[in-house]
Amino acid sequence: MNLIDRILQWWPRARQKAISLPMALLASLVLVGINEVGHMQSQQAVAEMGSALESRRAVNVLLQSMLDAETGQRGYLLTGSEAYLEPYDNAVSQVNLHLDTLRNHFLPYREDVPEMALLSRQVSRKLAEMDLSVRLRKQGNDDAWKFVLHTDVGREHMEAIRLHARELIQRSDVRLNRARDQVTQSLMQSRIGIAVVTAIGLLAFYLYLRQARALQGLSQRQQEILERERDRLEVLVRERTATLSELANHLQQVREEERGHLARELHDELGALLTAAKLDVARLKSKIDAQPPEVAERLRHLTETLNSGIALKRRIIEDLRPSSLSNLGLTAALEILTREYAERAGLDVETNLENVPLPEASQLTVYRLVQEALTNIGKYARARKVLVTVHGHPTHVDVQVRDDGEGFDPGSIRPNSHGLAGMRHRVEAAGGKLSIASAPGNGTLVSAVLPILRRSDHA
Repeated sequence: MNLIDRILQWWPRARQKAISLPMALLASLVLVGINEVGHMQSQQAVAEMGSALESRRAVNVLLQSMLDAETGQRGYLLTGSEAYLEPYDNAVSQVNLHLDTLRNHFLPYREDVPEMALLSRQVSRKLAEMDLSVRLRKQGNDDAWKFVLHTDVGREHMEAIRLHARELIQRSDVRLNRARDQVTQSLMQSRIGIAVVTAIGLLAFYLYLRQARALQGLSQRQQEILERERDRLEVLVRERTATLSELANHLQQVREEERGHLARELHDELGALLTAAKLDVARLKSKIDAQPPEVAERLRHLTETLNSGIALKRRIIEDLRPSSLSNLGLTAALEILTREYAERAGLDVETNLENVPLPEASQLTVYRLVQEALTNIGKYARARKVLVTVHGHPTHVDVQVRDDGEGFDPGSIRPNSHGLAGMRHRVEAAGGKLSIASAPGNGTLVSAVLPILRRSDHA
């Protein structure tokens, strides 16, 4: 398929997408806008309704307090009993508090401030008239308080208070109705907006379905192509993996052969040279009868140096190609390896080894695994005790190296950690599986499972 054909196939889908996507975005933005506007308007309307209701309640409470004060005053004037003064005083104090509360409610509404001022003036006059009557009654001036009581001043003041209170309640009702209308309008706008957005969404969904049907066939063809390509890549990866595994096994075998060759060269050539040098030093010591102290010290030092070189040569040869593994078997070779490691590292190394029927290649794998694990313990673990175990089972062998060192986080192992990678490759090349369990402060456990190949398996 050339570039022009691809463009011709892509252009209708792109045009449909260019239409449906903006419509969907527009519907979403409209819906969000409607919700936000409706929410803000509803909040304002609810706040307005709450304020109106509170204003009504405050006016009614003020009127009730005025009635309580008037009742207490009339009771005291008519009976002269001090018991009526306490409810009168309480009612008067509550009147002042309710009046302050009412002022705060109507203060934001400038058109209601004059009416609130008239109500406050009438309340003050009524309170002054009641206070005058109570003081005259206390002073025993019966004619004066009776005159005040029988006049229409108190009734006029109370009527004026009720009149202004009804006016404030009516204004609160107006605000309450206006807020209710606002809530109704917001709900209606939300309904209309949701209907419009729903229509736009359905249209966008219809366009999307058309696009989806058009793309379904192309998607299926592309899926088939991808599956064929994936299968081809999987086959190629398996082939390359098998090739790399064979190459790695070959390199490992070549490495072991080179180690064996180097070990033989060191044993034959370097061993012969060091042994001959040691014999020559012994002959020199026997030829010199009276050895000066300096010469004797030099000869003794030379002899110790040659002995150290011979011991180093033997250790290097054992590391390169352990002769104990070929001559004594795996169990004895591991005992020698752990004993020499314990002497060099100054650690307590325990072993629990069973004789297991493994081929020579697998025995070398187990030996190298234990050797590399002990080397890592000596470098990084700071351990005090090490346990090496080899247990045989009917179908496999378990090899474990456990230490009580500092441990580490297995997830933080770097990709260039060649020691662990080498152990894992050796074990997997022998058909086994390697696992490492560790945690900071809890030591490390290196465990390998190797299969036991029976004679029937080789047949």
